[in-house]
Amino acid sequence: MTNDLPQDIEARGEALVAAAASGDRKMVRRHSDFFVWGRLVDEGIPYWQRAVAAGDPFAHFTLARYRKIRGDRAAAETLYRAAADRDVDCAYGLGVLLGERGDPEAAVWFRRGWEEGRHLDCKIELGKLLAAEGQPGEAARLLMSEVEIGDIAVFRWAKLFESFRETFDEVAAGLDAAEAAGDGDSAAAAVRALIDLDRHFADYPGLKTEAAGLYGRASALSAPARVDHSLFLVESGGEASWPEAVALLVSAHEEGVAEAGYVLGAVHGERGDLAEAERWYGTVAGAGDQDAQWNLAVLLKRQRRYDEAEVWLNRLGPDVEKAVSMLSAITALREAGQVDPGEDLDRLPGLRERAQAGDAAAAYTYGKILRDGAKTAYRYLLRWIEPAAQAGDPDAACDLADLYRALGRPVLRDEWYRKAAEAGHHGACRYMGHLLEHHRDYQEAERWFVRAAGDGSSLHVMLAGKLKVQRGAYAEAEPLLRSVWEDADEDTPQWVEAAGYYGLALARLGRPEEAETPLREAAERWGAEIRPHYDSDDLEALTRMVDPAKELAKVEALLAQRDD
Repeated sequence: MTNDLPQDIEARGEALVAAAASGDRKMVRRHSDFFVWGRLVDEGIPYWQRAVAAGDPFAHFTLARYRKIRGDRAAAETLYRAAADRDVDCAYGLGVLLGERGDPEAAVWFRRGWEEGRHLDCKIELGKLLAAEGQPGEAARLLMSEVEIGDIAVFRWAKLFESFRETFDEVAAGLDAAEAAGDGDSAAAAVRALIDLDRHFADYPGLKTEAAGLYGRASALSAPARVDHSLFLVESGGEASWPEAVALLVSAHEEGVAEAGYVLGAVHGERGDLAEAERWYGTVAGAGDQDAQWNLAVLLKRQRRYDEAEVWLNRLGPDVEKAVSMLSAITALREAGQVDPGEDLDRLPGLRERAQAGDAAAAYTYGKILRDGAKTAYRYLLRWIEPAAQAGDPDAACDLADLYRALGRPVLRDEWYRKAAEAGHHGACRYMGHLLEHHRDYQEAERWFVRAAGDGSSLHVMLAGKLKVQRGAYAEAEPLLRSVWEDADEDTPQWVEAAGYYGLALARLGRPEEAETPLREAAERWGAEIRPHYDSDDLEALTRMVDPAKELAKVEALLAQRDD
């Protein structure tokens, strides 16, 4: 910080408040930019609070945004609501916040933002809600209504929603023809087009109703179509659809669809139902299906039933490279003679019994073994991990966040990472730091990285020191970065990055002789080992990044002057 920055902060802040009091929205935005782009959110908050008291809607919007980013969603909602009926940005912000928790009131504010303020993002979000309700055609028509020059953003969404409608219409027409001809093969071929929609059902759950009807029509005509129908139910129907999915597969298997038996093994395996997975894989493997033979061998190996696994691996033959590799792995496992408790599948029955009796810790352990030892699909692990997370276990909370991250559920992901971080989980603290960095709230990000560094990890310590350097707090950063420079593995990226920021801190602290070596090390390796980790389009990150070669040149020039 320069010496006159505190005076600049006060002058800008008071000007912001005065602009709010006089109703000069343009100047409120201009002075707010000073705090936002100057990375001075902490300093800006008291002035935005005063501007809110003066009634300025942009101050409501800005302060609400940072309250939400920092985890106080209730305060954010209060701020948005206070101005949403007179400001389209606040209407949009409120709609997003409500939509993230599934509140249907979100549509009210998106509609108001569009109809009363022509806020394009409100129009897009309203279209998404219609599509999520199962009305993709109506969503596309809304988006294409009253389109003006510059409304480019709507076209991508309109095209996506039109493609949903086109797919449904195409499948329906194909099924009409197949039903008229009594042609099961044509029905199975027609319904296959729905597979392209699989990745969209989570975001637009209303589409599942129409898809289910089409799958049902195909299943009535075609045993092979029942396999696709069952997979749709497994992936999109939830636990209530599981019995129907199994019944469809069993029916297809009984009618001679060989694939159905393999899929029965796979879907039971994904759920952690190992006995049923083994039974169905065994049925198909005995008939010579090599994929089933491999999966059965893997399942048996995980249960340490090595002799049985070897039978199936040997049936695959010496030309199957992965089978030969697994046979070697089994030999090594026999010699080791032990199994990690976290992968010991023999523990599952007892743990499940305790978990079903309400033991949250047992449920968590059960879920982790299913994940690590049985490779159970993530969506089936939530029910086992969540009780311990709800009970306050920080490791369980972080694992639950990891699951939601893998499942593409960003709101729940961030909620559980925050809970884990607030409970002291250092990895979750690092995630929160990165999340706040993404939102350009660098001061709050630094606080999370400092908390993460409490575990002594060189990565976490480097991140904390790095943000301190970027803030200009060189004396605070120096001991953190020195510890990484002196103690961490020199072959790791965090050591190289720490070297660059450590050298910069030393140079700014007037210690160029000490700065030269770390800057030289960083400069030699930066381009190959650090720069590729950063998005070339993220100009903000690149602007904040140290340039070790440039800083080294400055240090060398200064040292040369001293020598002269």
